[in-house]
Amino acid sequence: MADLLIVRPVRPADYDRWLPLWEGYNHFYERTAAPEVTAMTWSRFFDGYEPVHALVAEKDGEVLGIVHYLFHRNTSMIGPTCYLQDLFTAQSSRGQGVGRALIEAVYERARAAGAARVYWMTHETNRTAMRLYDQVAERSGFIQYRKTL
Repeated sequence: MADLLIVRPVRPADYDRWLPLWEGYNHFYERTAAPEVTAMTWSRFFDGYEPVHALVAEKDGEVLGIVHYLFHRNTSMIGPTCYLQDLFTAQSSRGQGVGRALIEAVYERARAAGAARVYWMTHETNRTAMRLYDQVAERSGFIQYRKTL
């Protein structure tokens, strides 16, 4: 009998299983994470003073997905809000509930932290993921603007 999908906090020993998913995420969005960015991102998950958190979805000993999220203040509510920053699942596990399980796990942790909202962004061409997102959240209608400095 196959093991159930487990969503849990990332552990230092997960690095070699996390890294290919992190690289896949970056490749999907056609960006490159410099080695120092990858190293800093990884170290933030284990720094008690950092607001960046990471979960992995694991089944039969294989890490099938990752999610990174953080809590921050905002000007529209008193409590914290949760930004789901990165979500990625292995190609072989897509359509099997891994992404949904990771999102639901972030929802749980956000509730426990007193956050009233979880939000995220995706690229307008990410239609496959948007089919899931439309089932588990509402589109805000906001459009992102940014300027690289």
